[in-house]
Amino acid sequence: MDHLYVPELRRDTYAAATPIPLIRFIRDAEPDLAEAHTVGGKARNLYRLKELGLPVPKWVVIPPEELSALVPPTLQEESYEAISAFIDSIAIADAFVEELVAYFPDTAFFAVRSSAIDEDGSDFSFAGQFESYLYITKEELAENIRKVWKSAFSERVYAYRKNNHLSQKFGIAVIVQEMIPAEAAGVAFGINPINGDRRAKVISAVYGLGEGLVSGELNADTFILKEGAIQSQLAEKTHRVVIDSQSKGGTRTEAVEAGAVNLPALTEAQIHEIAAILDTCRTAFGKPQDIEFAVAGNKIYLLQARPITNLHKLADQQGAYTLWDNSNIIESYPGVTTPLTFSFISKSYEGAYKLFSEFMGVDPKVIKQHERVFANTLGLLNGRVYYNLKTWYHMLALLPGYSINARFMEKMMGVKERFDIPESYRLSKGAAWWRMVKMGVNMYRRFLALPRKRRDFMQLLHETISHYKNIDYADKDAHELMQLYLDFERKLLNEWKAPLLNDFFAMIWFGILQKQCAQFGISQNPNIHNDLLCGSSDIISTQPIHRSIALATTVTSDAELKRLFLKQDEKSIWRILSGSAAPNFVALKQEIDRYIDDFGERCIGELKLETISYTQDPTQFVRVLKSYVETGITAASTSGKVEEEIRSKAEQELHEALKNQPLKKWRLKRTLKKARELVSSRENLRYERTRAFGIVREIFANMGKRFYAESIIEHPRDIFFLTKEEIFSYLEGASVTRSIKKLIALRKEEFEEHVKQEPPSERFATHGPVYHANDFFSTGKLETIEGDLKGIGCCPGRVRGKVRVIRNPQEATSLNGDILVTSSTDPGWVTLFPSASAIIVERGSLLSHSAIVSREMGKPCIVSVTGLLKTLRTGDEIEMDGSTGEIRLLNKAL
Repeated sequence: MDHLYVPELRRDTYAAATPIPLIRFIRDAEPDLAEAHTVGGKARNLYRLKELGLPVPKWVVIPPEELSALVPPTLQEESYEAISAFIDSIAIADAFVEELVAYFPDTAFFAVRSSAIDEDGSDFSFAGQFESYLYITKEELAENIRKVWKSAFSERVYAYRKNNHLSQKFGIAVIVQEMIPAEAAGVAFGINPINGDRRAKVISAVYGLGEGLVSGELNADTFILKEGAIQSQLAEKTHRVVIDSQSKGGTRTEAVEAGAVNLPALTEAQIHEIAAILDTCRTAFGKPQDIEFAVAGNKIYLLQARPITNLHKLADQQGAYTLWDNSNIIESYPGVTTPLTFSFISKSYEGAYKLFSEFMGVDPKVIKQHERVFANTLGLLNGRVYYNLKTWYHMLALLPGYSINARFMEKMMGVKERFDIPESYRLSKGAAWWRMVKMGVNMYRRFLALPRKRRDFMQLLHETISHYKNIDYADKDAHELMQLYLDFERKLLNEWKAPLLNDFFAMIWFGILQKQCAQFGISQNPNIHNDLLCGSSDIISTQPIHRSIALATTVTSDAELKRLFLKQDEKSIWRILSGSAAPNFVALKQEIDRYIDDFGERCIGELKLETISYTQDPTQFVRVLKSYVETGITAASTSGKVEEEIRSKAEQELHEALKNQPLKKWRLKRTLKKARELVSSRENLRYERTRAFGIVREIFANMGKRFYAESIIEHPRDIFFLTKEEIFSYLEGASVTRSIKKLIALRKEEFEEHVKQEPPSERFATHGPVYHANDFFSTGKLETIEGDLKGIGCCPGRVRGKVRVIRNPQEATSLNGDILVTSSTDPGWVTLFPSASAIIVERGSLLSHSAIVSREMGKPCIVSVTGLLKTLRTGDEIEMDGSTGEIRLLNKAL
């Protein structure tokens, strides 16, 4: 290290005085000395490149401590303008310049570059923020060093740091480097920065200096290397940047010889050599690099290297492809879901679809071999539950029929996008046919046995749930609660065969009914098959509505009760009912208790363990009753036989269309009978799933109370921010962390962030690691919206009215005859249905809960409307047709 003589400074006036020696520059051959100083990102990388033996032009660096020592501390706190003015006054001695130039005996021109403390990092490059100067003569060195110093105090650097939440740093290192008279120059990336392909490299090159490329003034050749092959995209290179020989320094732009305009700026050998340099840098730095290079005398010089910035925002488009979709599952798990719920349902889905695949003829050994497929049917993206369609496709590919007719299977299962299928999934045609025959025989036997299986399952379920509902969970410790859950899982959750089979056959027979109605031409109504299913009195999903309306009728017909519900809030109502001895109050309280005992788990978000059910907080149900009383919903106001009329009309159409075709009529009626039975059973079995989830909810809610009592967690409900496995591991000594309070705090913070965010797109793709650099809000996989909205008509009826967009059913107690518009519903939404004139849902299908319940209530309903919430707003006036699924926007809300 050598010394630089500058004026001594009087701190009060910043005036010049007697010169004193100060530390000044560090040579490229002094890495240990550089390590002891703050030389900045660019210089630090140069030392590393030289250590690797790469061809780097000679350089020295003036560390930022030098400038900091020159500028008085009081001035360092003043404005950038004052600091810059002071830097202009610093007189750099000729002796310094002579000593510096002596280190470059054969160099006529220099590059003077910045090297800020956090420049050229993996997150922020500071590209173009600081100044660099090329082809500088020794006479101009002092002036340009001052210019680089001053560039650290510009408004643009201040704004850059502020916008990227970086602390403001004082000073900057300055690199003085041998200037290479480049015949060609450019930049190269260790990955493809356009599509994120980690296996490709991209090189951009121009004739002359790289300054024309960096500034964007000149066209550049682009070379993409992948697996040894070069893809060239040659530009018409009419100009290049060279030394300004007339002024003996600086640069100018000159024309390229006509014969070289369309030739490549680099030879194939040079391209491969640059690729080798990129590989060396990636290995040494541990990350793909962005390098600048120059070619002179057929030798490649490495001018600088830095990590490719924003790599964490660039997904690898060549990485593993996954397609995510929540168009159906959002009905069951709306909004943001906690870790406990997701860990529970992930295992439930895994077990259920292993069972289903076995039913469908997949060899148990094959199921075991592909366990990762079944373990990843669901994903949790920004806190929301999604189907992993890739794993669903792979499950489909495991079925015997896929090897025989893949396209038919895909169409039957509604698959819209194909994925690559490993050869290990495929059976030989002979083995596939044999499995198909066995599956057909087994499925027929299971279909015949299904009514008995359903009865056996319902008996097991009632016995198990009755037993668990009578347990005093408050008397159990955490280990006992864990064992209760494990026993419940073994007894019931792992015995979910009957509901799975019923779901499968319901889908089959519903499809057959739809097909036969169309083939036999029984009606012009395309949804006649829906109307024929309407009005089934044995669907349990409608009972909560009818019984809650009956309770509201009881309240309305009693002046004292009505006054209580109109004047008091739900908590006060429940407290008064619970403490009153008045016969009418006692009778109502008993009826509410019976309702909650039967349907206390049927609430909004009923399949999410973190949901507080009516069983846990009856005042939530009282709130629903209060809204019915306030809006005048009673048995008289909602009575009628709309659903029976729809069904009767459809049956009459069937009779008239097939009265002279007895065989077709018999076939269709047989199909209709089976479809009605299976669809009703499907809905009823789904209600039983809700009851089972209620037991799991109760167990873990009490687990939270035990953990809170022992000060393991800060609040009883914090238990929902741990996974099931984490809770059990903590109890059994297998936890990988003991600081679960800190873990919960992190999870809660993320949960709140996800609640505030807009939901991710309904369907989107990811590449490579799912949580790294992917855009969950991409709309590229969604269907485009053209003209008026259209969906699937589920219940006939034409309604004209105002829209009420509801994202959370707790936002509204009554719709007052408006048309309910929402993204999805679960069974807990049904308490809003009576006050709506019609229902339109963005997600769902003909067999979704909202479709089934709307048919039972006779409420016109449309589901599966692409772009619904992007198009309609509260207050818009629309006309909707529940038969055709058509929606016309009449007037936009102001």
